[in-house]
Amino acid sequence: MSAPQSMGQFVNDLEKRGWLRRIAEEVDPFLEVTALCDPVMKAGGPALLFEKTKGGGRPIAINLFGSRQRMAAALGVERLEDVAARIRAMMEMEIPDGLWAKVRSALPKLKQLAAFKPKEVKNASCQEVILEGARASLDILPILTCWPGDAGPFITLPQVITADPQTGRQNIGMYRMQKFGPQTTGMHWHRHKGGAAHLAKARALGQKLPVAVALGGPPATTYAACAPLPEAVDELMFSGFLLESPLRVTKAVSCDLLVPAEAEAVIEGYVDPAEPMRVEGPFGDHTGFYSLEDKYPVFHVTHITHRKDFIYPATIVGRPPMEDFYLGLATERIFLPLLQAVLPEVVDYHMPAEGVFHNLVFVAIDKQYPGHAFKVMNALWGTGQMMFAKVLVIVDKHVNVQDPQEAWWEALNHIDPQRDVLFTRGPADALDHAAQLPWLHSKMGLDGTRKTADEGFHRPWPERVEMTPEVQKKALDKLKKWGLA
Repeated sequence: MSAPQSMGQFVNDLEKRGWLRRIAEEVDPFLEVTALCDPVMKAGGPALLFEKTKGGGRPIAINLFGSRQRMAAALGVERLEDVAARIRAMMEMEIPDGLWAKVRSALPKLKQLAAFKPKEVKNASCQEVILEGARASLDILPILTCWPGDAGPFITLPQVITADPQTGRQNIGMYRMQKFGPQTTGMHWHRHKGGAAHLAKARALGQKLPVAVALGGPPATTYAACAPLPEAVDELMFSGFLLESPLRVTKAVSCDLLVPAEAEAVIEGYVDPAEPMRVEGPFGDHTGFYSLEDKYPVFHVTHITHRKDFIYPATIVGRPPMEDFYLGLATERIFLPLLQAVLPEVVDYHMPAEGVFHNLVFVAIDKQYPGHAFKVMNALWGTGQMMFAKVLVIVDKHVNVQDPQEAWWEALNHIDPQRDVLFTRGPADALDHAAQLPWLHSKMGLDGTRKTADEGFHRPWPERVEMTPEVQKKALDKLKKWGLA
């Protein structure tokens, strides 16, 4: 099994497996697509390809990543854990004696990473058609207005590409883009994001910031745009790692930014940091509530390039579970080895759909000493995007945190609220509407582990109620024979 090299290939692969449904009847990007897709997503339904959109617009592909199986197929694996296994294998190495021996042992790993450097090509599918000036209009895209309270149409599945004005190092992020007009959008750059950092540097240098927005391409690159990569890891190289071959890229027609050569379309332009910011939003967000209007930079379109017969990729977000849950699930599974490299006591973790990524995280640990759960809480709040986690629930290693019902049952049985709840303060996700301040909130950690005498607990700790495995197996066989299991 290999990862799809383009969105068209991914669509075809899903259709062959019976995981995609083509819809021939015309649909309206204004609210109707969301009304059609929301119940399909919540029911765990298939990917959808709307072949006709109102006004003669391009086809829309949606819910391509909307299941564990489709998310794995997007990355060319049977299970998401297979990607984690590749990362773990690259990280594991013997620790030999002597500094030079350590360096030599690391070289094969570094060479393996270097093998995924993007491959630049001149003839790119994404530039079969080149539009500029007045012809480079966003009106050619069937951009969705998702919810009744949205401020307008939003591009919801973009790969926004910028480069550090000083180093030239590129960043790709997934930031929603409100369409203001045929050639302007909002650029929803939160202050913690890479694009916002590049804009700040451009402002200090007194120059405009070139921007390219890729739509579609290899599904691995779409995923890489929303993955919480360490700053030193390039999204294009990470895409190559996921593809297990260098990502084909080409230079944008209006600037030096490298874009995925197999993208369906690329929107090119700039953000001028000297220009006043503009009110963007509201937008029906992944929290299930509208994120409120605020001021954000304005993106100006100068060129649009695309395949001759391109498909417009989109997603909708709202009350979970939605398609974005599976993009988050991929991150959870793939990045477990990196988290364990920092915190080896972590056995597993899970971000349930109801927690919308940043509101709730269950963590199972191999508890070794008094206060170990609190140590893990503080460490997680200081690690990458875990700094946004509002509630952390720490449980013992035998607890299956992939089952929130089991995790809550175990944790709530094991806590004494006065003893086992930790409050602290730290950065808030911009979409946390309940935060005390727009970028700052309190956080809560629950120590749901078994307590020990070293922690001042001297009562007997009870065991779980469980049936003898042999008896249970025989009983299950009888239930199956009777048609009751």
